[in-house]
Amino acid sequence: MTNFPPPLKKGDTIALVCIAGFMPAEKTAQCVKTLKKWGYKVKVGKTVGGKSKNYFSGTDEERLNDIQGFLDDDGIAAILCARGGYGTTRILDQISWKKFKKHPKWIIGFSDITILHGYMHQQLKTISIHGPMANAFNSEPSENKYTLSLKDCLEGKSHSYLTPHHAFNRTGKTKAKLVGGNLCLLAHAIGSNAELDTKGKILFLEDVGEQLYNVDRMMLQLKRAGKLSKLKGLIVGGFSDTKDTERPFGKTVYEIIRDAVNEYDYPVCFGFPVSHEQDNVALVHGGKYGFEVNEVGGEVRS
Repeated sequence: MTNFPPPLKKGDTIALVCIAGFMPAEKTAQCVKTLKKWGYKVKVGKTVGGKSKNYFSGTDEERLNDIQGFLDDDGIAAILCARGGYGTTRILDQISWKKFKKHPKWIIGFSDITILHGYMHQQLKTISIHGPMANAFNSEPSENKYTLSLKDCLEGKSHSYLTPHHAFNRTGKTKAKLVGGNLCLLAHAIGSNAELDTKGKILFLEDVGEQLYNVDRMMLQLKRAGKLSKLKGLIVGGFSDTKDTERPFGKTVYEIIRDAVNEYDYPVCFGFPVSHEQDNVALVHGGKYGFEVNEVGGEVRS
């Protein structure tokens, strides 16, 4: 049975934390302002703009204590991770979910937060939100279709996303639970307690800053681990800032992914707006979605 945190209502409190990389407090100001405009109260964690002098937003203990306090606080309805980067895996196994299991709340983020979504889906059977973090609100205007998609998910509203035709798309129609996130984190999670069971599910992928040969290696890792053969569908998002070797790999990132799933017959959609760029819609991780790909393009609807 899947656990569903209750939809947010005006007056509820959203906590803002950095459980991985450091983020200056001033870069979260617009996010806080917009959340308050939406009618929510905001509580900012100690790790936001913390005193860390290295990559992380605090020591492992400080980051753990920050999120643990919000997980245990019945007055917090949602926890928005301000940024990703790296570091969630370092504290994941020390988190206590005892109180959370009794009173689930929304946890929001992407990139490094993928490992948290995977753990919640597999171990807690609880849905979460793969979606915009604090920096997304710094775009002009701060309220745009991407940040507003997060508001819709938090409030339990139905949502639908369309993406134009892509030459590599494979047509089809299905309905299933939606899981996925950052390709690198999904590959690294294999063999751990955050490894996703993708059988009978729609998988979505995105990444940033990867070498083309490493994308190929990670797709092969997913394939060899049986993560691609029994999908109901595949959604391919943005792979921004990809890099190539001096002697070219010989394929684009989308060609690599297309070839990795070429032998299967489920629907595949390329160019979906989930990425490290502004075009990053909110998706309920573990939620059930309808997915259709036709000659016009793709649609994902809750």
